[in-house]
Amino acid sequence: MKKYFTVYGICWAIALVVFNIITFISTGNTVGISNAGAGFWVGYVFITIVFIANLVCSFLFFKEENIDKIFLKLPIIYIAYIALIVSLIAGAIAMAIPVIPYWVGIVIDVVILAVYAIAIVQVNAASDVVSEIDDRVKAQTFFIHSLTADAQTLMSFAKSDVVQTECKKVYESIRYSDPMSNDALAQIENQIQNEFNIFAHAVKKDNTDLVKNSANKIIVPVSYTHLRAHETRHDL
Repeated sequence: MKKYFTVYGICWAIALVVFNIITFISTGNTVGISNAGAGFWVGYVFITIVFIANLVCSFLFFKEENIDKIFLKLPIIYIAYIALIVSLIAGAIAMAIPVIPYWVGIVIDVVILAVYAIAIVQVNAASDVVSEIDDRVKAQTFFIHSLTADAQTLMSFAKSDVVQTECKKVYESIRYSDPMSNDALAQIENQIQNEFNIFAHAVKKDNTDLVKNSANKIIVPVSYTHLRAHETRHDL
């Protein structure tokens, strides 16, 4: 996400330069820089600080490298630019028009910064929750997905039609089983994995009898885990 921050940083720098140009040219042509009172400088310093705080918030937001989190956080990029543009307009107007108190620009820009910061916090929290759920789902589906890939690869080792048929039956039973796992199925999954290792060895040795026997010992518990997974989610 660094490229997004680079582009944003360029826009931020342009906005800050524009703010300074408008502020000093307008003040110089009205009251004069030398006649600007303490209120002017207080307003200028505080609005500049708000700009810097905006950049800091953006840096903390844009430093994310996780691609899934980046996707979840994309909407906040629009808010970042809106916050920058509105801050520029409000600050420049407050500093350029003498009849408008400088504190008005400070208040508006601080409020904008607060809204932007809150939006970042909310999006970060939401993306963390979604990412945590996604990681948990990946962990719970790893066993079946891994076993499915192994079963598909194993079909290429079949040396006879009978063995090929059994390999396909095992592959399809695993492929169409419920991918979700849970702690209650850990023992059964270990049994399935151990039996699959035996099955794989038998396939590579072209041991037809052992292949048939081992295939049944895989298909039956796989069907059972599929049923148990559904029952567990239904109970929840």
